[in-house]
Amino acid sequence: MRAVVSKGYGGTEAVEVVEVPVPEPGPGQVLIRVEAAAVHPVDLATRAGALVQGGLMGARAVTGLGWDVAGVVEAAGPGAGLAPGDPVLGLHDLLDVPLGTHAEFVVLDSAAVARRPDGLSPVAAAALPLGALTALQALDALGLATGETLLVTGAAGAVGGFAVELAAARGLRVVALAGAADEKRARASGAEWFVDRAAVEGGDLGAAVRALVPGGTDGALDAAVLGVPAQAAVRSRGAFAAVLGGQPLPLRGIRVRNVWVTADGTALAGLAGLAARGVLTPRVADTLPLADAARAHERLAAGGLRGRLVLTP
Repeated sequence: MRAVVSKGYGGTEAVEVVEVPVPEPGPGQVLIRVEAAAVHPVDLATRAGALVQGGLMGARAVTGLGWDVAGVVEAAGPGAGLAPGDPVLGLHDLLDVPLGTHAEFVVLDSAAVARRPDGLSPVAAAALPLGALTALQALDALGLATGETLLVTGAAGAVGGFAVELAAARGLRVVALAGAADEKRARASGAEWFVDRAAVEGGDLGAAVRALVPGGTDGALDAAVLGVPAQAAVRSRGAFAAVLGGQPLPLRGIRVRNVWVTADGTALAGLAGLAARGVLTPRVADTLPLADAARAHERLAAGGLRGRLVLTP
């Protein structure tokens, strides 16, 4: 089968499509025939060697790329609970691996996989797991109650966009921070208030939010990794969820949690159901063939995309 890997670390020249044997599922695992797999910033960081430098994985000659996947079960190991032919989506949350989801086939633990509901295409499903699970787990860590207020930074991004929708669905009152061009979408997703990112760059985000929510929000979900400036918008003894690092100190009695995504098939099934019903909106900027993985890295690195780039074998 064909698989996308990073040979060594560096620029897009490190991205290669190689031929490797089809993996075999073990007990509690499934072999998925990949129909679609999203490309994320973490794939670029893996290829560039940033995760090695950050101590998140060991150096290896060949590293597999890809986290999200949507496809069909090709084979199932004993006790997997899924059967060949089942349409599924899943998350590969291991960093230090020779093969990821950017391939024609991938093996995942069945606990990391959910059945894909009718009405959710493979391409849309592939844009869901990493971003939506991160948003869900961050909201769970915050533990806010219905009617409480939440700042979401990076509210137009892959995590922040889902966070706004999920928070609104829980009855939270959301302040969205994003670029001015994304205000309409953020409000349509459920944000009650909006702060233009450009208006507070180098300025005082805390003051801008407190002008909308006197005393500060009950919590913040910092998808843009702003750290202290976002924390300044939170009331004393509030809650703060840091996504992908950027965890500030627990100043003013604020409860701080650092959230790193964990594969969870049960939670993913619920998120997929919300997406199929239109409560969540997986955004896809474009699809590219697996052979164009390096070009996908280039396009993502260039910025300006609204939605995921999705590879299709």
